[in-house]
Amino acid sequence: MHRLSLNALVALLAIPSLIPLLAVASGWWRADADVLAHLQQHVLPGALMNSMLIAGGVVALAGAIGTGLGALIGLCEFPGRRWLSWALVLPLAFPGYVLAVAWIGLMDYTGPIASALRDVGVGWPEFRSLPGVILVLSLSLYPYVYLIAREAFASQGARAMEAARALGHAPMSALLRAALPLARPALAGALLLVAMEVLADFGTVAAFNIDTLTVAIYKAWYALFSLDSALALAGVLLLVVIALSAIETGLRGRKRFNAIGSAPARRIAVGRWATAVCCAVLIAALLIPAARLGWMAAHSDSDWPIRFAQNSLALGALAALCATCAALVFALAARYAPSPLTRSGKRLALIGYGMPGALLAVGLYVPLAAAGQWLSERSGVALAIHGSVVLLLLALMVRFCAVALAPIDSGLERIRVSLIESARGLGVGPIAMLRRVHLPLLRGGLLVGLLLVAIDVMKEMPITLMMRPFGWDTLATRVFELTQEGRWLDAALPSLLIGLVGVLPIVLLERSHARD
Repeated sequence: MHRLSLNALVALLAIPSLIPLLAVASGWWRADADVLAHLQQHVLPGALMNSMLIAGGVVALAGAIGTGLGALIGLCEFPGRRWLSWALVLPLAFPGYVLAVAWIGLMDYTGPIASALRDVGVGWPEFRSLPGVILVLSLSLYPYVYLIAREAFASQGARAMEAARALGHAPMSALLRAALPLARPALAGALLLVAMEVLADFGTVAAFNIDTLTVAIYKAWYALFSLDSALALAGVLLLVVIALSAIETGLRGRKRFNAIGSAPARRIAVGRWATAVCCAVLIAALLIPAARLGWMAAHSDSDWPIRFAQNSLALGALAALCATCAALVFALAARYAPSPLTRSGKRLALIGYGMPGALLAVGLYVPLAAAGQWLSERSGVALAIHGSVVLLLLALMVRFCAVALAPIDSGLERIRVSLIESARGLGVGPIAMLRRVHLPLLRGGLLVGLLLVAIDVMKEMPITLMMRPFGWDTLATRVFELTQEGRWLDAALPSLLIGLVGVLPIVLLERSHARD
């Protein structure tokens, strides 16, 4: 494409990412003074405290689980290490609210464990509490830390461990003093991602009946019918996200980390206790929830959620197509038409993934609804903003464009500049270049991007819940509605389907990674 066309497309695609940032930033100035006073006195203290406590607890627990498992898989050799290496990623297919359905059904007051303990005179603490939601979210999100820790330890950490042990350090001392410091930048990024996911979570905390900032935004919109309140709360959430990013950048500082050799290092042989530890996490995060959901679904009288599954698949496919096409434009522009505009546009696309769904929903809806009303008053043209599939796809594109951007960028790096120059020398135009050179060579990256975005969209809850057309439910929104009504058995089947759909692509991607 011509440089001017790419710049114009980048500017157009970056606008949806910029709108919610500007709208949310102006929320506190637009809100009524009485509304702000009510929020500051009755809503913000509890919601903000719960959000920070849950985020801190999940970062600590998921960080410990993910780092420990990453160290075992990346640095050690033990029975079952090869299959556990990819099996430990599978809980990523089950979002937190799906695990919540399984574990609440198992551990709640009326669940089998609490009932059995009461029969023998043993009390059972309330599971729907802060420790309960921290445990469930940690089991759901530890794979983010594990994946990054595994790669960090297997590449640099193993050689650092070998050098430290040659100097006389014991294995634990070598891990803490050599391998772990080298992995710190990667782990800091992983923990930031976990914190962002916790702050963006809505379904899990709603299932546990805990008010956080995302729940408060939803209630302000749908219970209080106050868009200004929702926008103001979204502004607070945006400030928290920015503060976390600044803290992570500050902790990382200006330190530089150099590679230690290039030869592969030998793993440390350990006993079967490492197999037991990995299996225990896998059982708690995957096997027990899947078995419990299967039992609950078998004892439910509800019909198969075929219509909701069809809606989820259709929404995932459409959103994946939109996000991947936008990511392709950003990647091509940054590679072949570098400029402040294209770099800023790509940066905005990456920022979109860090914006929680509730923030995006409110930040996009409020200004576009105001623009639609302004247009209707002056031209008589009515625009259906609320419940529009177009607006829903726009929000999902902003949220997940960065997911598709990573594999496309990786594919572009493998295309030699000499190949592009040769094609131009043969008279190949921009459109033909895209069709005959880039698309065939980027086919793998495009397919991975499409698959990842589709799975993420099928698991996504707050954007779909707050912006879907009336009566148009997906598996995720169906789970939310059933759990809010206390119909836990009926919520099991759609929850199980969400997890099963997500398992297959994770297995395929992990096998592809192992071959590479």
